[in-house]
Amino acid sequence: MYKIAFTIFLAFIFCNVIGQSSPGDQILGEWVNEEKDTRIEVYKNGTQYAGRLIWALNLMEADGQTLRKDVNNTEEKLRNRSVANIDLLHGFIFSEGIWDDGKMYDPKSGKTYNCLLKLRNDKLEIRGYVGIPLLGRTTYWERVL
Repeated sequence: MYKIAFTIFLAFIFCNVIGQSSPGDQILGEWVNEEKDTRIEVYKNGTQYAGRLIWALNLMEADGQTLRKDVNNTEEKLRNRSVANIDLLHGFIFSEGIWDDGKMYDPKSGKTYNCLLKLRNDKLEIRGYVGIPLLGRTTYWERVL
């Protein structure tokens, strides 16, 4: 009887430990940018966080049938890929309330910027920069409910 009770107890503890999410997982889910023309899904890849483009107002070419290509990419070999489902955010590591050490890709310009993320008043604050965060631009995304 004790063996059965002990086994059930260990299984319960193990399930609780596995089911817990880290504080960094707070940003997981879908977000919409300030202009409300882009939807991004933030997901976890191992210990890092990333975000992929899942919808955009101008995702299709003028014909309405063809997905828009990443024509502004600085890497010529990537210019033929579709912008749908590309990672706009990648490489973020959570530490002390900030997701840092990541990069943000802007398909409009084809450039990649250093970036850090913070949750602020139920919005995701994205600070893209070159060099140091002081030399950058901040935008706020809202969670999609």
